Amino acid sequence: MTATPVTPSLDRHDNVFVLDLGDGENRFRPDWLTAVGAALEEVEKAEGPRALVTAATGKFYSNGLDLEWVLAHADQHENYVVTVHELFARMLSLPVITVAALQGHTFAAGAMFSLAHDFRVMRADRGFWCLPEADINIPFTPGMAALIQSRLAPQTAHEAMLTAHRYGGTDAAAAGIVDQAVPEDAVRSAAIELAQAQAAKAGDTLGTIKARMYAPALATLRDTTNPLG
Repeated sequence: MTATPVTPSLDRHDNVFVLDLGDGENRFRPDWLTAVGAALEEVEKAEGPRALVTAATGKFYSNGLDLEWVLAHADQHENYVVTVHELFARMLSLPVITVAALQGHTFAAGAMFSLAHDFRVMRADRGFWCLPEADINIPFTPGMAALIQSRLAPQTAHEAMLTAHRYGGTDAAAAGIVDQAVPEDAVRSAAIELAQAQAAKAGDTLGTIKARMYAPALATLRDTTNPLG
């Protein structure tokens, strides 16, 4: 019997908000997207020094889009993609420093969500970061491609997008996909430490810097006229 996935939950440790995405595959179910969006709004509206870490428990950080839900609700496919794009845009432009703590598999839209963070800490010995779209015959939307290419070096983006290569933590660090590869028991604490060191930067200026730095990707992610390309 499959356990019911935990709904994303937000806690605060000193100046660092920790958003736990859940303990299942943490796919982007509509209710999951709503919960994560509400958490980001709470972090954004808070005052004073603050930063955000997203983390998960179990085998997965996130396996991305809930393809079963999409197939069962084909008439809502485009609206669903718009909502996912908005999540990416919101994280990419959030006016606080954000760190993804990747303790487990980080695939497809889950990997893209990690790229929308400012920094990533990944478990060194197990788990993969992967963009499998070329293998599963699902092309990247224009917004997804723009996000990936705005956050990865051209050669890394090329390899990750075209070959669906599975990067372990050490490989991901070498490729510049993640900033640190650490032992399993240090993933969350290292992410919190990194976030805490940057908490004083939260605010409008940081938000403006991000908005200008990633203006082309944000514009593509927020274009609702033809989100599927």
